[in-house]
Amino acid sequence: MYMDKRHVYNSGIIGNCAYLAHIQKDTNVSWLCWPSFDSSFIFGSLLDATKGGRFSIQPANEYSSKQYYIENTNVLRTEITTADGSYRITDFAPRFRQYERYFKPLMFIRKIEPLDNRPRIRVVCDPVSAYGQRSFTKYRGSNHVEFGNGIEQLRLTTNVPISHFFGEESFVLSETKYLVLTYGQPLEAPLERTVEHFLRETIGYWRTWIKHATISSFYQAAVIRSALALKIHQYEDTGAIIAAGTTSLPEHPGSGRNWDYRYCWLRDSYYVITALNHIGQFEEMEQYANYITNITHVDTGRLQPLYGINGQIELTEHILDDLDGYQGNKPVRIGNQAYEHIQNDVYGQAMIALLPLYTDYRFVFNERSDAGRWVDYILQKIEKTMDEKDAGIWEFRNFANHHCYSNLFQWAGSSAACKIGRTIGDQQMVDKAAALMNRAAQYIEACYDAERQVYTNAASSPHLDASTLQLIMMHYLDPASERARNHLAALERELKTPQGLFYRYLHSDDFGKPKSTFLICAFWYVEALACVGRVDEAVATFERLLTYGNHLMLFSEDIDESNGSQWGNFPQAYSHVGLMNAAYRISMKLDRPIFIG
Repeated sequence: MYMDKRHVYNSGIIGNCAYLAHIQKDTNVSWLCWPSFDSSFIFGSLLDATKGGRFSIQPANEYSSKQYYIENTNVLRTEITTADGSYRITDFAPRFRQYERYFKPLMFIRKIEPLDNRPRIRVVCDPVSAYGQRSFTKYRGSNHVEFGNGIEQLRLTTNVPISHFFGEESFVLSETKYLVLTYGQPLEAPLERTVEHFLRETIGYWRTWIKHATISSFYQAAVIRSALALKIHQYEDTGAIIAAGTTSLPEHPGSGRNWDYRYCWLRDSYYVITALNHIGQFEEMEQYANYITNITHVDTGRLQPLYGINGQIELTEHILDDLDGYQGNKPVRIGNQAYEHIQNDVYGQAMIALLPLYTDYRFVFNERSDAGRWVDYILQKIEKTMDEKDAGIWEFRNFANHHCYSNLFQWAGSSAACKIGRTIGDQQMVDKAAALMNRAAQYIEACYDAERQVYTNAASSPHLDASTLQLIMMHYLDPASERARNHLAALERELKTPQGLFYRYLHSDDFGKPKSTFLICAFWYVEALACVGRVDEAVATFERLLTYGNHLMLFSEDIDESNGSQWGNFPQAYSHVGLMNAAYRISMKLDRPIFIG
């Protein structure tokens, strides 16, 4: 596994479902957006080392470091060893039950403990705002440092001597030190006792959450870490789950494919709901389903591929020319123009994602009394858009087509509507949905290349696309059929690398030919192998894919085939969703026992 210590991928994340932060192995906080996921960063050195601010706890001389999570938590530890001694930093975002609700403040806590001898350290805390365009004025308090810019207020409460933050000298770490950075509301409580209490409670919360999960024994540790990573990508206020906490990390050096992923992609909702359902995390699944329901009930004419975490419709894309970009890769984008795209798979995605609300007996059915009206609304959208060309799952910006993947989800959404119709006893709904399934199937079959025995990415197109692996997983193709096996074999020949990685496609798009593989496609491939009965190959491929995680088993969006380096936004929630779903699919084939907490 290739790893460069300068890479953002050489970092861990913490979060509490209100915010996310990246901590590098060098102790610096390279990414933290406040007050919410899609706000400006207050620390953003991953996109500009000069304008991105800094929050580091580093020794005065050369050092080595290691980083790990406290087992089964999102509490991160970084240990630094120097010639003078060693110390440990525990970073966490408080999260636990208090007063019959979740306590998840905009509070970032760092605990520094000496481990050996008397290391000298230097603590630097210099936040910024407006994506590095504005700085904060620093004020000295009795036991805190105040940061203000006339609009926002931050406070660093600490037992480190306050004068240290107004000079350049290091100090000897001879006792435990605490740093509590807050946004808006300051910490008005005993420092040491409060931090230790919050730490115990936060560790307890995460361990209880994992104990209550349903996770098979197949690579359980990897699934646990992916589940923990996915959980902190959920914005609990609304239930939205973002694709990633970062923006503008390129899919490949110099590619220009630098996107803002701090939004919720409706078109990926099926995969997320499936992953949460597999691990039995019902509360998160219901919150996300409610977010989708709220989105679909606001009829603006058509559903968008993505929305803001509060359901925002307009996500206007801007380029920040003043920022250097990750390792010099420009442009840096905020917002995402893809919200304007036509992606007709979203209606089927929404229908399938919300299917459990009407067929899962854990939901109280009389709370879903609007089923008929809502399903009819989605079916009308599927019917209206069936004959349209769209941008497809990969959001092509300059051309449209009748994409096989879009029609597949129209087919699958109509199938879900059939199930809902039978559940609520609505034969008219069943008949309408069945007719739409047949229409969608005609479009899918128009993508079949009989000579090559493969479904192409779109009607009248010769190009292959990894998204058509879903034809097998969604059971449009019988996994036991010769057609499914031939389709998979053709995709393997063209899109698979020797390492088991998978390209989305290899034809040119708006930005040329893709130069990196897309990790979730490789996990889809694992699922497809398991579906067609090639279970040993599925297991071997899954094991190889695990080597592309970083030192904390966090996964990016893209992998460079040539050297295994990670690219794209990180960690990518949907890469972790792909891992979770692939592990579940294999475990079911292996008939592995399920551990239930």
